[in-house]
Amino acid sequence: MFKIMKKKELVSPAKGRIIPMEAVEDEVFAAKMMGDGFAVIPESGSLVSPCNGVVIDVFKTKHAIIIKDEYDLELIIHVGIDTVKLNGEGFDVKVVPGQKVKKGDPLMEVDLELLKKHNKPLVTPVVITNMDIIKSFHINEGHIESSQVALIFK
Repeated sequence: MFKIMKKKELVSPAKGRIIPMEAVEDEVFAAKMMGDGFAVIPESGSLVSPCNGVVIDVFKTKHAIIIKDEYDLELIIHVGIDTVKLNGEGFDVKVVPGQKVKKGDPLMEVDLELLKKHNKPLVTPVVITNMDIIKSFHINEGHIESSQVALIFK
């Protein structure tokens, strides 16, 4: 019998433009100090889950969410750069730790205009913190819709 393999992929958490991690204008992300992955420059403030998995943590300042996916990848979705300083202002989180999510499920609403007003870059890294379990991956760079495939991995 043939075993049907599910395609291993992460979808974009927002409509926007996908860029590689090294193009993020922040030394920690660009140098991949936390891990590798991709980033999206969002065009809207609706962020969705990039995978099927479980919410592990929501940062106290609401700017980042950690999810463990069905393949044991640990992801940090970090909204904007230096947004921790907003202390949760402009972030309306829709999930809680322990909650199961599917690709495309709402994670949060972000007031992008507030981030712009505070001069915070909108770029949103999706960081795989345990890259050691991935053999290879490919990023679909360029314009993307929310929930379209952004990264394929083995």
